[in-house]
Amino acid sequence: MDNTLKNESLENDSMVSRQTILLVDDEPDILEFIGFNLTQAGYQVRTASNGREGLELARIIKPDLILLDVMMPEMDGIEACIQMRKEPALAHCVIAILTARGEDYSQVAGFESGADDYILKSIKPRVLTSRIKALLRRATLTASPIARASHNGISIDRERYVVTQDGQDISLPKKEFELLGLLWSEPGKVFTREAILSSVWGPDVVVGDRTIDVHIRKLRSKIGDSHIETVKGVGYKFGA
Repeated sequence: MDNTLKNESLENDSMVSRQTILLVDDEPDILEFIGFNLTQAGYQVRTASNGREGLELARIIKPDLILLDVMMPEMDGIEACIQMRKEPALAHCVIAILTARGEDYSQVAGFESGADDYILKSIKPRVLTSRIKALLRRATLTASPIARASHNGISIDRERYVVTQDGQDISLPKKEFELLGLLWSEPGKVFTREAILSSVWGPDVVVGDRTIDVHIRKLRSKIGDSHIETVKGVGYKFGA
């Protein structure tokens, strides 16, 4: 079912380019309110009322950004995010968890599922659109190619969004890919937590230190523990 908002298209040249946002929530009022504000900001907005419907629509339209509610019928936002991150066609898509819940476990679950950010429903419309602009801008900046050299048996291809280890391709969620790419870009250099947060998540996105730890743990489970070293009290580095 296509629940596309019937908002009129805006022709104002001062608006942002018509990037597509998929809004997934089971509350009609939220779909209407947030959808209206995003459309007013110049985005094309498509909507779905549950995670399963959102996943199916995302496969078709390949949006620039997806806003996922946590608590939904049929498939919740966490499971939907996990499934979306398994789709190669959605590798470049920014995903933000949209929820009314502020518990730490919900935030951690969102990031562990592969989400790029965590946004409370109570956020003011102008702040929301500003946050979304920052996320999309960050995604654009991190999309530039890097050299395809190999360090410790690992090479990174930003054009294909693939990590290759010992001849085998590894598909990583967006933030894990960017985090590994940052550490891998300068083997032996210690990146502080502040530098990692600024480079991977951007200065406009507020996340906790635990977020980095979650992503490092997941990276190590996929490429092995020996490649990323912890420098206690400072940050992390890729083994030279």
